[in-house]
Amino acid sequence: MKSITVFCGSSFGTDDIFKEQAFLLGQTLAKQDIQLIYGGADVGLMGAVADGALNEKGKVVGVLPHFLQSKEIAHKKLTELILVETMHERKTKMNDLCDGVIVLPGGYGTLEEFFEMITWAQLGLHKKPIGILNIDRFYDDLIRLVQTMVDKGFLKQVNRDMLLISGSIDELLDKMRNYQAPTVGKWISKEKI
Repeated sequence: MKSITVFCGSSFGTDDIFKEQAFLLGQTLAKQDIQLIYGGADVGLMGAVADGALNEKGKVVGVLPHFLQSKEIAHKKLTELILVETMHERKTKMNDLCDGVIVLPGGYGTLEEFFEMITWAQLGLHKKPIGILNIDRFYDDLIRLVQTMVDKGFLKQVNRDMLLISGSIDELLDKMRNYQAPTVGKWISKEKI
């Protein structure tokens, strides 16, 4: 993996561990010579993960819609900042630039980004590993919900197993490196989305 997209909150949350782990993730990616792709802002966990990577002289590419440039405040020290028109264009660009995705704690936007990436993988539009860094068990309820989807017949176990989960950065990266996408036929082509 040469490049990982990180989706996360533009807030810090209530516990210091979220900021600390976001910063550490950025540092870890840089030390392993993995380029960070993220949302381009210098606020919240977004800023922390970028600062962690930059602190270790890592390459950091931000992708930010024009209309969020003032609200999320574009990071000034990035290797590259790519400005796009829409949120969908942002996700598409972030997907195009990466070899895998990590999700940190966040709100609606983070969940929307995560679910779009895992849905694209389920449809066979990409074969990239998608990991949840489950800091302080933040995503436990979501993980239970996904299992309920399987138990109630709305999701296949093979698609549940596509989701890589760990509370440890190193363990999650190991899982991502060893990930093998399921052999799923493409239901639709990328051009149709």
